[in-house]
Amino acid sequence: VIDVQNKYLPMMSQEDQDKALEMMNWSIWLFRQYELPVIRVYHTSKEWGPEPGSKDFAFPDSLKVLETDPMIIKTYGSAFNKTELDSLLQANEINTLFLCGLSSTGCVLATYFDAGNYDYTKFMIKDALLGPDADYTNTVEQIFDAISLNNVNVILDLAKDK
Repeated sequence: VIDVQNKYLPMMSQEDQDKALEMMNWSIWLFRQYELPVIRVYHTSKEWGPEPGSKDFAFPDSLKVLETDPMIIKTYGSAFNKTELDSLLQANEINTLFLCGLSSTGCVLATYFDAGNYDYTKFMIKDALLGPDADYTNTVEQIFDAISLNNVNVILDLAKDK
């Protein structure tokens, strides 16, 4: 779950916010059903903030992440760039990522590309992405073949049986 922070939510398309947050919560719920980790990714910078621990830094209360969920703090677009994300994934023997959050045209996309550079299988979750422009988010979902939550469920169910 990438950068769904109070500071950045108002910059995202209002048209998509309710639907995307609902789909993120359903995604989180689904991963918990399979006892799979939900990783929280936060963005900050010395220049622009938000300051860790502040209300702006936090995810909204409506997003059902837990304090016990692994947390990555990044200062670049990609959640892999100069963070411990790759080490965390390797330590937990995770080889596939399902991405949701914001921005569909920024940090989610940068993380998606870098995941490929680190040899992870990666998917974006359809309707669980936010961007400053809803049309651009739809285009990203189409170009990168974002998958529905139903298809995420099928993939997780198949993986469980391996």
